[in-house]
Amino acid sequence: LSVSTVGFGFVLDMGFFETIKLLLWVVFIDCVGVGLLIATLMWFISNKYLVKQQHRDYDVEWGYAFDVHLNAFYPLLVILHFIQLFFINYVIISDSVIGYFVGNTLWLIAIGYYIYVTFLGYSALPFLKNTAILLYPFALLILLYLISLACGWNFTKMLCSFYKYRVK
Repeated sequence: LSVSTVGFGFVLDMGFFETIKLLLWVVFIDCVGVGLLIATLMWFISNKYLVKQQHRDYDVEWGYAFDVHLNAFYPLLVILHFIQLFFINYVIISDSVIGYFVGNTLWLIAIGYYIYVTFLGYSALPFLKNTAILLYPFALLILLYLISLACGWNFTKMLCSFYKYRVK
């Protein structure tokens, strides 16, 4: 996380202190903060709606939900904070169709991995039922991807602007 964020700071031409602020933001907000929210939401949903029998012996622990988030976050991090770095300045940031196609496709793959790894984490628990519904966001993800291509939205360009804005 630290190395990829320093790489992002370098690629986005940030100074030392801006990169440190970005690192703190990525660790404590993007990874831990969002992780706390997602883990809590998934913990609630899985215990309320996915447990086969509502007994005290069968429940998803909150720590497990947070662990699933961290496992799902890693491929997303590798794709968006490492692989994408090699394409940002030369391909993705350009205002061309290729730029937002490559950038948005990387986002599609990264978020798709997050959804799939989350599904795998919960489907591994034998006392949960209907875990396939955790794959339903794929439909919305693909729809958003197609809309973004049709409208010319560049998610990576938006992220880079957001990163620069929040560290000033």
